[in-house]
Amino acid sequence: MDARNFLFCSLDAALVGDLAWHVHQEGHDVKYYIEAEGDREIGDGFVPKTDDWRAEVEWADVVVFDDIWVGSDVGTGQLARELREHGKAVVGGTPNTDRLEDDRGYAMEILEQHGVTTIEHHIFENFDAGIQHVKEHPAPYVVKPLGEVQNVKRLLYVGNEDDGSDVVDVLKAYKKAWGHRMKGFQLQRKVEGVEVAVCGFFDGEAFIDQVNFNFEHKKLFPGNIGPSTGEMGTSMFWAGQNKLFQETLGKLEDWLAEEGYVGSIDINCIVNENGIYPLEFTPRFGYPTIALQEESIESSTAAFFYDLAHGNDPELEVHNGYQVGVRVVLPPFPFDDERTYDENSRNAAVVFQTESREGIHLEDAKKVDGQWRAAGDNGMPIVVTGKGDTMHAAREQAYGRIDDIVMPNMYYRDDIGERWIDGDGDRLQAWGYLGPADS
Repeated sequence: MDARNFLFCSLDAALVGDLAWHVHQEGHDVKYYIEAEGDREIGDGFVPKTDDWRAEVEWADVVVFDDIWVGSDVGTGQLARELREHGKAVVGGTPNTDRLEDDRGYAMEILEQHGVTTIEHHIFENFDAGIQHVKEHPAPYVVKPLGEVQNVKRLLYVGNEDDGSDVVDVLKAYKKAWGHRMKGFQLQRKVEGVEVAVCGFFDGEAFIDQVNFNFEHKKLFPGNIGPSTGEMGTSMFWAGQNKLFQETLGKLEDWLAEEGYVGSIDINCIVNENGIYPLEFTPRFGYPTIALQEESIESSTAAFFYDLAHGNDPELEVHNGYQVGVRVVLPPFPFDDERTYDENSRNAAVVFQTESREGIHLEDAKKVDGQWRAAGDNGMPIVVTGKGDTMHAAREQAYGRIDDIVMPNMYYRDDIGERWIDGDGDRLQAWGYLGPADS
C-alpha cells in the first residue's frame, strides 16, 4: 500500500500512541492529537503531533479515535458519525455504540433484543435502593459503576458472600465516598466460570473472519489479588467464528451494520457448562489489548485499518498460536498520588539491556535524546509482549524480554497466561465453545 495519512485522536487520556507509532514505523504519515494537558508529552519522540485535530481532518486519509470519551463526557461516536457524513473514513463508534459502554442497562437491552442470554442485572440510581435489593434478594453480586466514574477501575467490586453482606458494606462506603460522582450503578448476579472476552473487528458492514479471544488480568497482584486496575496484562489467541463468537458478537452483526460501526468491539463473558453470559462491552480498542493484537498481526497493520475504515474487505494475517502481554508499571499505579509519582516515577528512564525492541510497546512513554522515559502522570510506561506455539512459550518470551529491562521501582504481574495453562483452556474445549471452527 502507498503511504497514507493517519490522524490519531485522544480526546481524553492518551491511549493510542503505540498504534500510531506502529503505523508510523510502517512508513505512513501520522499526526497524533492529545487533549489531556497532563498527557501531552506521551509519544514525544515517537510520533509527530498536532495541536488541532480538526485542522488535520482534510489532510487525513483515516481518522482514528481511541476511546468513547471527550473529557468527562461520552462523545467520540457522535464526532465519528459526523465525519462519516462528510465523507471521511473513520475508525470509531456511533452514539449508540458508545452507549453500550456508558449505560450498562442499555447494553443488556441490546443483547436481549438480539437473542443473547444475559445474567440477572438491575440498574440503580440510588444507593439505598440498591442496598435494600441485596437485603431482600441475598446473593453474591458484582457492583459496576455507571458513567464517567466507571473509569476508576478499582470501584468495580465482585462480591464473595452468599448473603450479599459484603456488597451492602461496599455500597454504604461508596455512598459516602463517591455519592457525589457516581450517577448510578449496576448490580449483576455473580456467575462462576471462565472469564473470556470475544473481540471482533467490524468494517461498517460485517465482521472480519478472524476473531480475537482474550483473557484479562485486572487485579494488581499475581493470583488475582488486590485492587482492580484498568488491566495488568492479557493473554490471547485468534480463531475462527466459533460458538463463542456466534452466540455473542455474531448476533449483533446486523445491528452494528445499521449503526455503521467501524473498529474493534469486545464483549467480556463468563462461560460455564450451562451457557455464555455477557458481562460488559468495550466498543473501542482495549488497552493494552491493542498492543498485543499489533504484536500478533503479521500483515500490515496500517493497511488493515485503512481497509477497515474504507470498507475494503480487509485482509488480516495473524500469528497462529498464543500471545501474552504484560503491563509494566510504576508507583503509585493504580492510585493517584502526585507526590509519590514525582518522587519515584516521573521521567524515570527505561533502560534496555539489549539492542532489540521486539515485543516492546509504549504506553505512557516518551523518547528524549534517544532515551525512553516515563511520561504523563499515570505510571504505565510500557507493555511487553511475547508469542509462541503454546501459552507457555508465549509467557517465556514475554517474561524473558522483561528480564532485559531495568526501570527503578517497576512492578508487574508474573502470572499472565497461567489461568489458561491451569485449566481455562481445557474447560472451554470440554464445554464445546471453541469447537471445530477454531484455527
